[in-house]
Amino acid sequence: MIRLSLLQFRVQVITAVTALAAFAVLLAATGPHLARLYGASGLTGCQPASCGDLANQFFQQLNAAGTYQVVYLLGIMLVALAPAVIGLFWGAPLVARELETGTSALAWSQSVTRTRWLAVKLTVGGLAAMAVTEGLSLLQAWWAAPISRAVGLGGSGTSLAMNQFSPLVFVTHGITPLGYAAFAFTLGVTAGALIQRTVPAMAVTLVLFAAVQIAMPLWIRPNLFPAEHTTVAIGRDITFSNNTQGNFTLATGTLAGQPGAWILSSGAVDAAGHPVSTAPAACTQAVVSGTGPSGLACLASHGIRIAVTYQPASRYWAFQWTETGICLAAALALAGYCFRRVSRRLS
Repeated sequence: MIRLSLLQFRVQVITAVTALAAFAVLLAATGPHLARLYGASGLTGCQPASCGDLANQFFQQLNAAGTYQVVYLLGIMLVALAPAVIGLFWGAPLVARELETGTSALAWSQSVTRTRWLAVKLTVGGLAAMAVTEGLSLLQAWWAAPISRAVGLGGSGTSLAMNQFSPLVFVTHGITPLGYAAFAFTLGVTAGALIQRTVPAMAVTLVLFAAVQIAMPLWIRPNLFPAEHTTVAIGRDITFSNNTQGNFTLATGTLAGQPGAWILSSGAVDAAGHPVSTAPAACTQAVVSGTGPSGLACLASHGIRIAVTYQPASRYWAFQWTETGICLAAALALAGYCFRRVSRRLS
């Protein structure tokens, strides 16, 4: 049965291996030069005061070359889309095609029980999906290691400088690709078992998986662990906007002493810790006419600070394990439902 499943799965396996090989060749052709640029940037062993500027210079080099930005974003998108593609083209047809073409009557009338048939199919397909997705992720992580180190040292201001908690980076690195691959595959199988037609099952799989990918970073992931709160003085790495009425906003994307932290929200507060958006009377003119230092200095002198809600970088792996566990639990639940439906309800 396992051998037969592997033979039936050979087209998907060949396609996946070809994609992995092509991706590996692309990264191998550009990765060594990227590593040399990092080695020549002075970031290795840099002093904390200069690391941020050196990291930004490194990113400027990469942006000027153009190639690295394209390869980096292409790699991330490839890893991010791999589970969805697997759910559509591997998972959705698994049961739906058997029912749609009528071959289920033959497949399920042999000596192999429906439960064993589905167990082998899910195991082979699920493990292959996880292996392919994680393989792509590991290749991407190896190639992008210099970029990740530069981000950790304070690099910013470019699409290359994405925090490890950024939605696209988080789901394409670490162990979360394993969880999402398993979930997408079983989601497709479940949709196929329910709808019993391949194309509609593929459409439903795509919509539901996309909904999960949107809901997770927006509403679920930020609340997996209680956030930390702190207040920081107005510094150099802030976003400052103002208008002619003296209203202003302050925000920050980094937190001193917490490199790699996930900033959930930030905003201006007064000396008492209350949110504020209107400049004190003494600072109105400076905020209205000033485009930076004068207005900011006046706000700081009147006790205006920035309140930050964040998740520490030290929780990265706790988030990874938790989110992966959620995906695997959902995959197991879907698989259990598939067993019940195939063994008891489908004719």
